[in-house]
Amino acid sequence: MAGRFAPRTPTPTTRTTLRGGHVPVPRSFDLEQGVDLGLTLGPLRRGPADPTFRAGRDGSVWRASRTPDGPGTLRVAVRAGGGVAAEAWGPGAQWLLDGLPALLGADDDPAAFVPRHRLVAAAHRRRAGLRLTRTGLVMESLIPSILEQKVTTDEAYRAWRLLVRKYGEPAPGPAPDGMHVMPDTRTWRQIPSWEWHRAGVDDKRAATILRAVRVAPRMEEAAGMEGRKAQERLELIPGIGPWTSAETIQRSNGAPDAVTVGDLHLPGIVGYALAGDRTADDAAMLELLAPYEGQRHRAARLILLSGRVPPRRAPRMTPGNIASL
Repeated sequence: MAGRFAPRTPTPTTRTTLRGGHVPVPRSFDLEQGVDLGLTLGPLRRGPADPTFRAGRDGSVWRASRTPDGPGTLRVAVRAGGGVAAEAWGPGAQWLLDGLPALLGADDDPAAFVPRHRLVAAAHRRRAGLRLTRTGLVMESLIPSILEQKVTTDEAYRAWRLLVRKYGEPAPGPAPDGMHVMPDTRTWRQIPSWEWHRAGVDDKRAATILRAVRVAPRMEEAAGMEGRKAQERLELIPGIGPWTSAETIQRSNGAPDAVTVGDLHLPGIVGYALAGDRTADDAAMLELLAPYEGQRHRAARLILLSGRVPPRRAPRMTPGNIASL
């Protein structure tokens, strides 16, 4: 365990809503010394203007999520004396607080990772606070991952931002301005085709999202499955392949071995960092990561965090503009 779960003494009122507004449900968590809150939760952020995620100037992190109990807002901050304190609002507040240990890496076992390369060892030493988060929520990671298929990150972030702001709902409680909870499955299904178009989402990605939300309960079951079985469950949906399923369960399941294959840049980055081969393909990447079997996703993250990437030789991919067609 990366930390000990230490709930506070229950207060007489634990409801998350009262007449006239929301009241927070507090929770404390004694975190293992050195865990980096921003580094651990950073993968949940879909761009600097993600309406479901906000990093405060005081180092706190805000998340707006749609839980099985309904929408909820979570604020997590590091305590001055160590550990973290969290508050949550909305119908999903208790669910978010119950999942706080896993969100902060309590289910992760960094001791299982053994560096096999000097660069990886250096990154592991410098990023000792890295833990693999586990949200327990599949759809909130699956939908933005589908939006990121075969487009630039800026295009995907823009689509997620526009759709969540327009069709989601304001985050419960005193969340920072502009924070929203993503739409529920019924609302996703009711988004008109032209609104997908205006957000820059092509028919193929929109159709994949619609197929997924129609069976959302079955998709959410993957959060309780072992990594490979979870990916197989997601890949039953046409349009969801190994890239999308890996990107999803890395966040929903905290899967340490779910290495992303089919990525445009990752094989070249791993190949360049570990073997000086910027032309590496998926097969070469998997061969280089073979010594990390069981922890290949963690190894890939550390390589990305090392900053050793091949020099750029071509201009960035030009963003498309579907809305202008």
